[in-house]
Amino acid sequence: MTALTASAAGTPSLVQSVDWLAVAPVVLTAAVGLAVLVADLFVPERRKPVLGWVSVAGLAAATASLLPLRAGDRTTFCLPGTPDTCSYTADHFALVVQFLVLGGALITALLSVTAVRDARMPAGEYWFLLLSSAAGAALLPASRDLATLIVALEVASLPAFALVGLRRGDRLSSEAALKFFLSSVTATAVSLMGVSFVYAATGSLHLTQVADRLEDVPGQLDTLAMAGVALTLVGFAFKTAAVPFHFWVPDTYVGAPLPIAGYLSVIGKAVGFTGLILVTVIAFPAYSDIWGPALAVLAALTMTLGNAAALRQSPDRPNSAVRLLAWSSVGQAGYLLVPIAAAAYSDRDQIGSTVAYALMYAAVNLGAFSVAALVARTKPLHRLDDYRGLYAQRPLAALALAFFLLCLAGLPPGIIGLFAKVTVLRSAVDAGLGWLAAVMAVNVVVALYYYLRWTALLFRTPEPAAEATGAAQDPADPGSDTEAPAAAARAPWPVTAAIVLTAAIALALSGAPQLVLRFATGSLFAQ
Repeated sequence: MTALTASAAGTPSLVQSVDWLAVAPVVLTAAVGLAVLVADLFVPERRKPVLGWVSVAGLAAATASLLPLRAGDRTTFCLPGTPDTCSYTADHFALVVQFLVLGGALITALLSVTAVRDARMPAGEYWFLLLSSAAGAALLPASRDLATLIVALEVASLPAFALVGLRRGDRLSSEAALKFFLSSVTATAVSLMGVSFVYAATGSLHLTQVADRLEDVPGQLDTLAMAGVALTLVGFAFKTAAVPFHFWVPDTYVGAPLPIAGYLSVIGKAVGFTGLILVTVIAFPAYSDIWGPALAVLAALTMTLGNAAALRQSPDRPNSAVRLLAWSSVGQAGYLLVPIAAAAYSDRDQIGSTVAYALMYAAVNLGAFSVAALVARTKPLHRLDDYRGLYAQRPLAALALAFFLLCLAGLPPGIIGLFAKVTVLRSAVDAGLGWLAAVMAVNVVVALYYYLRWTALLFRTPEPAAEATGAAQDPADPGSDTEAPAAAARAPWPVTAAIVLTAAIALALSGAPQLVLRFATGSLFAQ
């Protein structure tokens, strides 16, 4: 009645319709998660795997629901009387990141089907948490106000804490979850303080209004606004694993179930980089002289420390393969930060380089984790030495992993990796950040060593002792050396599907890398 009366008096009505098609990817993912949680109460134990397939189907449907939105011209939850100021915008930028998030969650779900069964994790809780996190991650790129951004960040993060620690009785899993939780909560609290400072200085939470009002902040509020800008970036920098907010990464990846480690390495970073792009380039361009140099320094430190730590991984050390992927993801985060920092010094279209690089990284990194999940079925210590001679046992898996590693290294035939690195490097040069381009070039060369070392292991002759060790770890027959080849021949088809799907995407991107960049460049500012 109040809304109707206000409308009759000539003021804007507070009643508005919701564009359900625009929010369909997020709503569908969340709805399937709730349905799985309720169904878990009634499904008998022997039928629990059905919940996994329902989740896979739900994520596939959510990904397909992006197709009707490809025009990138839908908005909803707008302020009354100001249709251009909305809380949810399904533009090209949001659609690309949502495709990355939902596609990555779909690959994770395929890897999880067998992992949940083999590790005897609670199926209902696992799938509900995964879908809830994916829904929050899909909401974030479409968010256009600071409140929705923080809520989406937490919806994506809180279920991830539980997923990391879901392996009951596993000390490493519990420690990883606790470290992840405490550090993330601290970063979020700092970000919330920053958002409150920004709101106090501008009187708005919508990104476009914040940008307009920060252009003319009263002198007495300038220090408050600068502090708010700096503190707001902390939570998103934590999600990207940028130095010095990276310390949680290696232990969390080792302690988490392998599919969740892959999920965090891709979707977790997508959430962080999306948030950084939205708050810096859209909300805080007036303070680019603050966040631009800060992000440039963070990029240099992150790629350098990540690659240096990856070099130190010993091939015979347990979990060395997972730790190498963890530190590699820190190094890759440094590359992803470069175009965002460059946007402070030149036109904002540099952001397209980050989006294009993120798409490449998501496909090949999830592919590497998919092959790791396959190898871990017979060699669960996750050592780099476990991959020695993989080509002799699983030639297609070895070729796929070699392709993924060469993409990450930026070497042919991984054309998409080379193209992405050149694009990022060029963004730094165009912005006048020659020193950052030089640091990146050095780090790319350094990273070649550990990527090529792992690739070379795949094609070496297996050592007899290593083969015996692998056979002794075979859960099907702990004491038989002769069972190793038979065990290696069996690959669960969901894991195989994940490897094939990621390899197909990486090959497609390598075949037409310019299409990715053309679609991504300027998509955030198409309207």
